[in-house]
Amino acid sequence: MPVSPASAVAELSATAEAVNGYRRRIGQLAAGFDRGESEDIVSAIYEAERSLEIAERTVRRALRLAAG
Repeated sequence: MPVSPASAVAELSATAEAVNGYRRRIGQLAAGFDRGESEDIVSAIYEAERSLEIAERTVRRALRLAAG
């Protein structure tokens, strides 16, 4: 099914914003843990936050390319 550039831009923009929101939520969650007691959990949460940051950056790059 063909996708128009305008449709791709809209979808990519919405996706980038959603991923950004998830990244912020994950970061806030990690900040609420006591590092000494939950080091493994905090480490995994920060890893997820970094992965979401990379995903957001990649989606925004696709957005710039789609927007021309």
